[in-house]
Amino acid sequence: MSQLIPSTTPIRTFEDHEDAIRQVAVFPDKRRMITGSDDKTLRLWDLKTGVVLKKMEGHSGEVWALTISRDGKIIASGGDHGEVIAWHGETSESITQPIKAHSNVITSVNFSPDGMVLATACSYDQMLKFWCTKTWQMQGEPINCDHSVYRVRYSPSGELLAITTYYNIQIYNPGTRERVASLTGHKSWNLSCAWTPDSTRLLSGRSKYILEWDTSTWQQVGRPWEGHTDTINAIAIHPAGTLVASASSDKHVRLWRLSDRRTIALFQHSSAMTCITFSVDGKHIFSGGIDDKISEWAIPKDAHSKILDITTARDACLTGDLSIAEELLTQEIHTNEDDFTSYANRSFVMTRKHNLDQALEDAIKSVNIRPSLTGFISKGIALCGKGHVREARVAFDVASMFTNQDSETNQFLLLIKAIALFNADQHVEAILLIKDLAAVCPNVDPLARRVVETYLRVQLGIKAFDGARHDEAADHFTAAVNSGTFPSKYIHFAYQDLTVLFGWDLESLLLTTHQKRCQAFISAGKPDEALEAHKYMMDAIDETVKASCLDWSNEFKQQCSMPCAANGDSALAVNDYDKAIHLYSAIINLNSASHVVFANRSKANLGKMLWMEALLDAQKVIELDSLSYLGYNLKHAALHGAERYDEAIETFQTMLSILDNAPDVQTRKLRQQYLRPSEVECAIRWVIDAQLDNAPLRVLDTITGLLCDRETQIGTFKMSTQYKELVSSTITHVDLHIDHIEEVVKRYLQYAMLSHRWEGKEPLLQDIRGKCVYESELDPVGGMTKLRSFCKTARDAGYNWAWSDTCCIDKSNNVEVQESSGALAKSAWNTRGWTIQEFIAPKVILFYQNNWTLYRNDRTPNHKDSIEIMQEIKDATGIDRPAITAFHSSMHNAREKLHWAATRVTTRQEDIAYSLFGVLGVRLPVDYGEKQDKALGRLLQEIVARSGDISSLDWVGESSEFNSCLPASIASYEAPPCQLPSLTKDEIQSSVSSLRETPAADFASDLYTELRNTSAPRFAAQRLHLPCIAFNVTEVRRRVGGPTPESHLTYGVKADGLHDLLITTGETLTQFGPARPTEQRFLLVRPWDRSLLELPDFPEFPEPSGYGDDTESEEDYGTPPSSPSDDWSSGSPVKQGMSDLESRALRLLVRLGQPFSAYLLAQQRSGEYKRIATDHDIIGQVQDVVSVGDSMDIRTIEIL
Repeated sequence: MSQLIPSTTPIRTFEDHEDAIRQVAVFPDKRRMITGSDDKTLRLWDLKTGVVLKKMEGHSGEVWALTISRDGKIIASGGDHGEVIAWHGETSESITQPIKAHSNVITSVNFSPDGMVLATACSYDQMLKFWCTKTWQMQGEPINCDHSVYRVRYSPSGELLAITTYYNIQIYNPGTRERVASLTGHKSWNLSCAWTPDSTRLLSGRSKYILEWDTSTWQQVGRPWEGHTDTINAIAIHPAGTLVASASSDKHVRLWRLSDRRTIALFQHSSAMTCITFSVDGKHIFSGGIDDKISEWAIPKDAHSKILDITTARDACLTGDLSIAEELLTQEIHTNEDDFTSYANRSFVMTRKHNLDQALEDAIKSVNIRPSLTGFISKGIALCGKGHVREARVAFDVASMFTNQDSETNQFLLLIKAIALFNADQHVEAILLIKDLAAVCPNVDPLARRVVETYLRVQLGIKAFDGARHDEAADHFTAAVNSGTFPSKYIHFAYQDLTVLFGWDLESLLLTTHQKRCQAFISAGKPDEALEAHKYMMDAIDETVKASCLDWSNEFKQQCSMPCAANGDSALAVNDYDKAIHLYSAIINLNSASHVVFANRSKANLGKMLWMEALLDAQKVIELDSLSYLGYNLKHAALHGAERYDEAIETFQTMLSILDNAPDVQTRKLRQQYLRPSEVECAIRWVIDAQLDNAPLRVLDTITGLLCDRETQIGTFKMSTQYKELVSSTITHVDLHIDHIEEVVKRYLQYAMLSHRWEGKEPLLQDIRGKCVYESELDPVGGMTKLRSFCKTARDAGYNWAWSDTCCIDKSNNVEVQESSGALAKSAWNTRGWTIQEFIAPKVILFYQNNWTLYRNDRTPNHKDSIEIMQEIKDATGIDRPAITAFHSSMHNAREKLHWAATRVTTRQEDIAYSLFGVLGVRLPVDYGEKQDKALGRLLQEIVARSGDISSLDWVGESSEFNSCLPASIASYEAPPCQLPSLTKDEIQSSVSSLRETPAADFASDLYTELRNTSAPRFAAQRLHLPCIAFNVTEVRRRVGGPTPESHLTYGVKADGLHDLLITTGETLTQFGPARPTEQRFLLVRPWDRSLLELPDFPEFPEPSGYGDDTESEEDYGTPPSSPSDDWSSGSPVKQGMSDLESRALRLLVRLGQPFSAYLLAQQRSGEYKRIATDHDIIGQVQDVVSVGDSMDIRTIEIL
C-alpha cells in the first residue's frame, strides 16, 4: 500500500482568535460557522467571504464546548467556570445570562434533535444535566456518571445518548434516564464520540485509536482503527455517513472511509488539533486547535469511489457530458491501444449513450486485451442493454473471479448486476438479488443496498404510474420513502460510481421520490394521503430544496384542495367525523380554505363533541362572512355543547335577527324552522304548572336546606343550568317537543319522599319555616338529625327537592291533609325494585294506607303473619310466604331471588341490581352511571365467584356486554328456571342395576373421579372460567319457516354424541358442516353441577346476626344447589364404602344420559369463547352416555 502524503496547504484559513480554538460548528443554512476559543469568546464567521460577522462575548473563562440546534435557531456554549450561555441562532445575541450549570469546566454540550433539551457535561463533578430550552431550568434529575465526562452526543433520532467518560462509554435512554449499555473498549481518556446518520454505528476515540461499535448489539466491530500517533481529540462523520474525520494531538487530521476503515487523505497542521467538523454539503473539512485558527480542507473527489477508477472522464460522466467523456477516453485509447481500462470505461459511456453495439464491442476488446473486473462488468452491462440476459449473467459471474474475495467488491459487483438486470426488465430477479445480498455480504455497508433498492423502487413506481396503476405506484414510492435510504441528503457523494455507470441522479432522488409519491396518491383518488405525503416531504427536505420546489408545491396543494373538500363532504354525510376533520384540516392547512370549509369542519367537530374546536371554526365562519346565519348557528351549537347556555341563547337571538333581516326571501324562510326563546319559555311554564298540579305545596330545597313554595321552586328552576339548557335546545326546533320539555321538568321537579317511623317529636312546619335545616340553630328540634340526613341523602342522590310529611304539610289546614285509598295489589309500590328488600328484610312489617290507617284494618302485630295480606303479596309479586317470613340475606337460591326482581323497575336502571345487593348478601360498590348491564354483571359475577352457584346462568334473552354468559337485563329471569323431567328413584335404581356388571361400571368410576376433580366456576376480569362437559358442534344449518320472529333465526345443530336439536337466536351464526368446514369452533356445553356427585354435606356454621355485620356466612362462600337426588345421599361425613362410591358413579352416569340445559359457545379469534344468546332453553341429550364417552370433553372453558 502506497504511503499517503499529508496535505499541508488548506484551501483557506479563518484567523481572528487570540488563543487556541476548542470547538467549531457549522450552521444548517451553509452560510455561517461558529467557533469557541480559550480567548473567552465565540466568533461567528461568513463561510463565503471568510470574515468575522460577530465577536460574541459573555464567558468569564475559556470556551470549551459549543453546539447548534438542528434547526439553527439556538446556540449553546459552555465555559471554564461551569457557565452555560444560550444565544439566538439568527442574531447571535445572548438569550440567557450565564447559567451556573456545573461546578467547574463544562466539557461538552449537545441539543436533543428536537431542540427542546440541552445536555451539559462536566469532567469535575462527573454529572450530566438536562435543561429545558424554553425556560432554561434544569429538567429532571442529573445523571451521575461516576467518572469524568468528556463528551455527550444524542443519537440522530434522539432515542439514545452517548456519554464518554474517563473509563468507559455509557449509553442512556434520555427519556427514562436508564442506562442501556456500558462500553469498555477504551481503558481511559475517552475524549470523543460520534454517531453515524442512521444510528447503526457509534465511533469513539481514545489515545491514538478509533473504535467502532454496533448499536444493535453494543459489541465492538473489527479491530481498532490505527493511524494516529497521539491522542484523538475529536471525531466527525460525513453527512452521507460514509467518511470519518479525526483530529489528533499528532497535528494531523485523518480522513477515513467508514466501509473499509482505511485512511484516504491526511491533512497536516502546525500544532495539535482539538476540533473538527464537515461542511453541511460534505465537500469540506474544518479543523482547528492550538494554532489559533480554523483550516478548511477539500475532500478528494474520489473519496467516495470504492471500485471504479474512471479518472480522465469521471467529471464528464458525473455531469452528464457523455460526448466529452467519450472523446477523452477515445484519446486515451489512441494513445495506447492496449489500454483495456479505457475500453471498458468507454463501454460504460456508450451504454449510457444507448450505442449498445459499440459498447459491447469496447467491452469485448477490453477483456480480450486483459480480462479484468471492470472489463467483464462493462460486458455484462452492455449485454443486458441489448437484451442478452443469459450471456450477461455469465459475464457477471466471470467478473466475480476478479474480486479477490473482497466483500466490498463483491457487493458492488452484485449491485451492478442487479441494476443491469433491472434495466433489462428482469425486475423480480433484480429485487430478489438485492435482498439476498444482506445474507451474502452481511458485514458490508447496508446503505448501498438500500440506495440501489430505493432507486429501483422509484423506477417501478414510475412504470406503474405511467401505466395508470396509481395505487401500485404509491406503494412503491412509499416503500422507497420508508426504506431508510435518506439519513443524509448527501448520499450522491457516497455512491458516485452509480452515477458514472448508469447516470443516476441520486442528488435529487429524495425530492423526486417524495414528489412522485404525492402525485401517485392524488392520481389514485386519495387527496388526504397526498397531502399527508406532501407534509411529510416538506418536513424531510431542507430550506434550499423547499425553495426550489415552491411553485410545484403551491400547484400541488391547489390540485388537492377540491377532491379533499369533496371527500370531506362525503365523510361528513356518513358521520365519519374523524375523516372529515382530517380532510378539512388538510385544506385549511393550505391557507386556502373558504368559510364553507370552516363551517363543515365545525359541523364535524360538533359531531365529535369537540366543542371548543367547533366554536373556533364557527367564529372563523363569522369572521369570513359576518352576515352568514350559518356561522351563528354553528356557534350556538358549540356554545350549547360547552354548556355556556346564556351565550348560546344570545348567539341564537343574533342568528334569528340575521334571518329576519335577510335580503332574500329564501333565507328569510329559514326563520320558520326555529322558535324564539320567549315562545319556548311560555311552553315550559305551562308544563311546570301541569307538573306541580299533583305535587306537594311545599318541599325542601336539598341544596339550600330551605322550605320552598311552588313559585320559589319555579324561580330556582329558571335560574338553573337545566332550564337554560332546555331553552337553548328547544329553540332550534320548529315544534316545541313537549315530551322532552315534560321529561326535563319532571326530572328537575321530582322529589324524594321520606318513608319513616315516627320517633317522638318530629320537626314541624313552624319549626323550619324560614330556616335552613342544615344550620345548627335547629339542632334542639327533635328529629332534626333524621330530617337533615334525609335531605343530604336526597341531595347526594341527585334530587333537588325532598318531602317529609312531618314538616312539609300544614297539619292545621285540612286541604293539605290528603287521604287516599286503594288495594295493595294494585299499588305501584309492588312494581318497584327497591321495595323487595323493604318488605322482606324486616322481621316485623306493617302496611298503612295513605291516611295512616292500618291496611285492611288488620291488627295483626306483624303483617308477615297475616295469611290474607301475605297471599295478596304473593299474588302481586310472585313471592311465596315462606320466602318472606323466613328470609335471610344470602346467595342461597340466587336464581329464585333474581326471578322475584325480573318484572320490577327502578328509576335508575342500575338500581335494579343495587336493590338486590342486600337480598343476596353482596357487598359491592355502587357506581351510578354504569347502566344496568354492568351493574347486573358485577352482581352475578360476585354470586358465581363467591358461591359457585351457576343457577344464575339459567336465562333466555340478550347477552350482556359485561360477559356473554350473563343476561343484559334482569327481565331475562322472568321465566322460571328450566325444569326438566327427572327419573324416579325406582327408575334410577333399575338403570344402575343393569349397568353394574358391564364395562360401563369402570367408565362410570373414571368419569366420576374426573368430574369430582374439576375446579369450581370462577370469574376473573369479567371472564367466566366455567367447568363443563363439552360436545364439539359438527354442523350448523339455518332452517327456514316456522313461527320464528323476524328478528330471530332458527338453526339446526349437530354435535358429536348428542341428538340433533334446533336453536333460535337473534345472532347470525356461521353455517358449516362436513362439506363446508369453518375455522371457528362451536361447542355445546353442559355446565357442571357438583350436586350430581351426591357428596356428603359439611357442617354449617352459625350465620351472622344481621345484614351489615362484618362477618360472612357459610352460604356467602357457596352453598351448592339442592341435589336432585337427596334420597340417594346419606349426608354422613363418615367415609363411604367402595360399593356406595360405585353406586354414586353409576347414578351419575344414568343422570348424565338424561336431557340437560345446554349452552352454545362460539370460539373467538383470541381462543376464548362467547355464549350465543337464545330465546328459549337449549335442551340437549346424549345419544348413549356410555358409547359417547370419547365425545365428552370435561374441561374448564374461559368465556368472555
